[in-house]
Amino acid sequence: MIRNPFLLAFTFLIIFSGCNNQNTSHERELKLWYEEPANEWVEALPLGNGRLGAMVFGGIESERIQLNEESIWSGAPVHRTNPEALDNLNKVRQLLFEGKYAEGDQLAQEKIMGPDGIQHSYQTLGDLYLQFDSLKEYSNYRRSLDLRTAIAETTFESDGVKYTREVFVSAPDEVVTLKISASEKGTLNFTAWLDRPGDAEFVSAGDQQLLMTGAAEHRGRGTRFASVMRVKNTGGDVITADGKMYVQNADEVVLLIAGRTSYWGDREVEKSAGDIQKAAEIEYEQLKNNHLSAYNELFGRVDLALNMPDTLNLPTNQRLERVKEGAIDNHLTELYFQFGRYLLISSSRPGGLPANLQGIWDGTLNPPWNADYHININIQMNYWPSLVTNLAECQEPFFEFIDDLRQRGSITAREVYGARGFVAHHTTDAWKFTDPIGKTVYGMWPMGAAWCTDHFWEHYDYTGDKEFLKEKAYPVLKDAALFFVDFLVENPKTGLLVSGPSMSPENTFIAPNGEKASVCMGPAMDHQIIRELFSNFIKTSEILNTDIEFADTLRTMLANLTPSQIGSDGRVLEWSEELPEAEPGHRHISHLYALYPGEEFTSPYDTKWLKASRKTIEKRLEHGGGHTGWSRAWIINFFARLKDGERAFDNLQALYAKSTLPNLFDNHPPFQIDGNFGATAGIAEMLLQSHNGVLQLLPALPSDWESGHIKGLRARGGFEVDLAWKNGHLTEAVITSLLGNPLTIMYDGNSAEYKTDQGQILSMNELLEIKK
Repeated sequence: MIRNPFLLAFTFLIIFSGCNNQNTSHERELKLWYEEPANEWVEALPLGNGRLGAMVFGGIESERIQLNEESIWSGAPVHRTNPEALDNLNKVRQLLFEGKYAEGDQLAQEKIMGPDGIQHSYQTLGDLYLQFDSLKEYSNYRRSLDLRTAIAETTFESDGVKYTREVFVSAPDEVVTLKISASEKGTLNFTAWLDRPGDAEFVSAGDQQLLMTGAAEHRGRGTRFASVMRVKNTGGDVITADGKMYVQNADEVVLLIAGRTSYWGDREVEKSAGDIQKAAEIEYEQLKNNHLSAYNELFGRVDLALNMPDTLNLPTNQRLERVKEGAIDNHLTELYFQFGRYLLISSSRPGGLPANLQGIWDGTLNPPWNADYHININIQMNYWPSLVTNLAECQEPFFEFIDDLRQRGSITAREVYGARGFVAHHTTDAWKFTDPIGKTVYGMWPMGAAWCTDHFWEHYDYTGDKEFLKEKAYPVLKDAALFFVDFLVENPKTGLLVSGPSMSPENTFIAPNGEKASVCMGPAMDHQIIRELFSNFIKTSEILNTDIEFADTLRTMLANLTPSQIGSDGRVLEWSEELPEAEPGHRHISHLYALYPGEEFTSPYDTKWLKASRKTIEKRLEHGGGHTGWSRAWIINFFARLKDGERAFDNLQALYAKSTLPNLFDNHPPFQIDGNFGATAGIAEMLLQSHNGVLQLLPALPSDWESGHIKGLRARGGFEVDLAWKNGHLTEAVITSLLGNPLTIMYDGNSAEYKTDQGQILSMNELLEIKK
């Protein structure tokens, strides 16, 4: 049913048919490519199947393929709770309520925070090295990563012979696969071996197989690993000796590499050897087809085209340099958007661990921030694009991981706060600790688990999967909400409920006495997340018709929770009172959680929050905000929510120019993958939004994206959306109702409402003159 017909900018013709599974157009090339080998790790090209990762350098005489396996972690589960925490909790609160911020901060540091000196770290699996004979002179070099196939290729010519190397990481067959070929028979001569920093054992395990074993140790504790390499050759000879493999006079060679660890149980050597044995029984072309089929089932769902590309003939690194000089390269945006989807598929598949700070890619034993799971924005940003860009399955490792945190998180809640439910703080690792650790300025933040729970509700909101809501989301939402039922306390000055002790992630303020502090009662982001959590549980209770009494408790508490506030200068207050920032250009803009990814500030009927949000962002940017890659990505999403396509575009350009490495990895600095995912989500948010129960078409389209199309995006309520536009105006729209929910569409400030049936397709028929 159409409402407000005279306010429509378009009409939709309802077609009764099956779900829209039309193939996306593959006319555009989506390749990262270069004219020289990688000299540094951040120039190498990433491959992955969710669990196994590889970085391909594309060397000539000496090739390096750096390897990862997602569960190679040093350390083991450890108890980090400060035994004096609970006894001092109310003392800290009292000091903060009295405005003695520095004293309260110091007491929290001494009596609540656990030790930060226990360093557990993600680590590399090692490297495959190939040393070729007589390939010093070469020409016509090119190395590339094709996002449509997830295959890295290196080609060049030497002495009249063309050499080709093809690398992919197969999800179905669980191996890194490398095919080396030459245009002339008998011309492949090389030595291959596995290596790793630190201690590892290398043994020959058969005529055409090598085995590397070791452990990611920290004080004698860590996962054991095993990597097996096997060669399949056409022609020539293969000799294994002294932990190396010598290939001579071969026509074509296929190398298979497997890797397993003890993280999921023992028998890593046997499991790795089993992966190799199964893959070795499959012909190369079938391995490749298996890989392509599994990958394209995910990647091929979405297609983006912007204007007409004119930069496909330039290497990717040169295109980035042009952008740094002020050029506009819209095809680079297509490439970057799809690269983000590619990275999520490659680092997060069902059955494994979630993507960490570096996805699954790191070449060291001590990566920055341990390549762990920061849950004060970073892991959440990793999964921002998953639903809207049609990769819902890629969230499953994240859901399993957060669900597993409940066991340890319930102990932390009880021992630190005397509370029921479960809690987690600013970070965790593969061993799933949940204690507050380190410095208060980053660690005194009991909101990590609560933020993560919103992804559970969002999954249901997009998919309508009621079984998931009941079996996965409900228990997590219930335990997270239960913690805050016990944690929230009354502010003696206002009589309203506040959280605390807590802080606004990693930021500090200047107290009235001039001292710097970070800990307070009732920071804005806490309450925004808690409101969202309570509301999500209440909706879940209504849908499942369960826990009605607990839902009523949350309703009562919501009514008494301290609301968000706007300061005298028109900005959103970050803390419970108007306190100046010690660092006005801070990278975290946590008090705008309610703008994105939340939606509390996005109501078109109460624009004061949108105005205050804009002032907040502008102030941060004036003082150098957005200087890290992930922070810039967040700002893109902020401006998209403000319907400001030009500012979103400007910040996307700044991301390319200031925070993007030669291989398109995000640069914090150093490399940190969340910015890739956040910007991918931001590009989608510029083209489609679905919060507040309204599907908004092209809400933040910048003028530089004059014409284009996007196909396959998903929206809340269970809709799939294809859009096309020309000269900045919508020309085509196809919306598939996957669940049969009511639909409200908005375009250019005008809206229409429809009732839909499951499987119904709404297709744009004509543009009408707006009559107001």
